[in-house]
Amino acid sequence: MAEKIDCVVVGAGVVGLACARALALAGREVVVLEAAGAIGTGTSSRNSEVIHAGIYYAPGSLKAVSCVNGRQLLYRYCTEHGVAHRRCGKLIVATKAAQIATLHSIQAHAAANGVDDLRLLTAEEVHALEPALRCVAALLSPSTGIIDSHALMLSYQGEAEDHGAMLALHSPVTGGAVQTGGIMLEVGGAEPMQLLARTVVNSAGLYAQRVAASLRGFPPDKVPGSYYAKGNYYSLNGRSPFSHLIYPVPEAAGLGVHLTLDLGGQARFGPDVEWITELDYDVDLRRADGFYRAIRDYWPGLRDGQLAPGYAGIRPKLGGAEKPASDFMIQGPAEHGVPGLINLFGIESPGLTASLALARLVAQTALST
Repeated sequence: MAEKIDCVVVGAGVVGLACARALALAGREVVVLEAAGAIGTGTSSRNSEVIHAGIYYAPGSLKAVSCVNGRQLLYRYCTEHGVAHRRCGKLIVATKAAQIATLHSIQAHAAANGVDDLRLLTAEEVHALEPALRCVAALLSPSTGIIDSHALMLSYQGEAEDHGAMLALHSPVTGGAVQTGGIMLEVGGAEPMQLLARTVVNSAGLYAQRVAASLRGFPPDKVPGSYYAKGNYYSLNGRSPFSHLIYPVPEAAGLGVHLTLDLGGQARFGPDVEWITELDYDVDLRRADGFYRAIRDYWPGLRDGQLAPGYAGIRPKLGGAEKPASDFMIQGPAEHGVPGLINLFGIESPGLTASLALARLVAQTALST
């Protein structure tokens, strides 16, 4: 006999926890089901921990709108809830004269997204900020920052639980069915069970398509394709000479091998882009030479032996290597016809930045169905 529950959120990553928080704050009964033994073990903890300004995404896209709105909400949330973060700023660097036109295009594109604080700097102005950096010009993004992503997730979890939400770890969704009274979920783990939920938010990240496809009665043609873009990260041995994040001019499928900082000032480089078909978090040591070449384009002072393998993350994409960048997809009953089910597909970067804005949209969709 299935136990009846109001809301189930599948996946305890940063967006799933933000959704659980938003629903709990709205007075809904919420259970979060997480297959792993801890929160945020997937994409949410294997990224650059950057608060993005919202520069690169297609104007009017869900990525652009949720990133710009989410960034403002996130800075306010971190201040009010004591989540460690720093608005350190980012430099987007042109290492050759031909790329300066691209910087102008990026600035105009950002303005179309409502990011109007980018400033074009000369090589001399950049050198005054970052003496070790080699470039001919750069864009300064003062709204870009860094955050302790795990502290953010713990804060979302704590606030959700303070409003009655419950977290169940080691609780994978193994299947289910669309029924008249709601959505029945089959939950595995040490004590398998069935839950009949009025509302299900599928925020399973890399596994979101698998969860949707496992629900009997869900239209198969509404499950989008799933593609994995693996990103390797390397850490810097020794102290970083930089105080800003450093991004090269963007390249296909990603933003190039960029330099980010953690809140302790430790530098890391990545991600690169490696298209894979199976989930694999091993750092590919053969890619180190490519990292050295890419980094020395803007930091010629990097010495041999200064890079150490860090970690790898995997971004859930809705299109493959030859496809244009895909948008976030929030798929509700209006799109697929199943009452009470909200699927979140392709939630990659800037999902952390956009988490509060995405959670608002999910909660609004849930409350209207």
